[in-house]
Amino acid sequence: MKNRQKNLVAQLSDKELLWNFYVSQLFIFCIGILLSRLIFQNWFYPFSLFNWADTKIITVGLSAALFVIILDVCFMKLLPKTVYDDGGINERLFSNRRRWHIVVMTLIVAFGEEILFRGVLQTAFGLVVASLLFAFVHFRYLFHPFLFANVVILSFVIGVIFQTTENLAVCVLMHFIIDCSLGFIIHSKRN
Repeated sequence: MKNRQKNLVAQLSDKELLWNFYVSQLFIFCIGILLSRLIFQNWFYPFSLFNWADTKIITVGLSAALFVIILDVCFMKLLPKTVYDDGGINERLFSNRRRWHIVVMTLIVAFGEEILFRGVLQTAFGLVVASLLFAFVHFRYLFHPFLFANVVILSFVIGVIFQTTENLAVCVLMHFIIDCSLGFIIHSKRN
């Protein structure tokens, strides 16, 4: 499966890879909005879960993100490179982008995924369902034990933070900072 994924990624042009990235993120966001309408009878229910004035955005979201990034960087230094091999998707996505583009991409991911998984699914069905669905949506990690465990644990951590803070803005910031920082790390290794 890993080699098949790597071959598929290698066959995609840069434009096709970006197109797939943006379409998949639009799909995740639209599913979140549609489910919000079906479950809560309100298209925009998840947006009511944002409180941008909450200081926990910085105290909890930023500090949790920094902790995760430090752990991840330590693991990257200690573990063999093959443990982090996701079939080349992340490297292809981030290595040849401008920094502003990495910021935009990771902001879109954080916002859309948190709307769907925390704002809709966790609110409606609980932490376990939302976290497991989050992990399975990251299908490319399924056959990479360390990466899959990493995504499952991170999903539960973000979910617990959402339960604790009751603020989707904290989760979006945390998710964004983690993804953006790791995108920058991948970018800096290639440039």
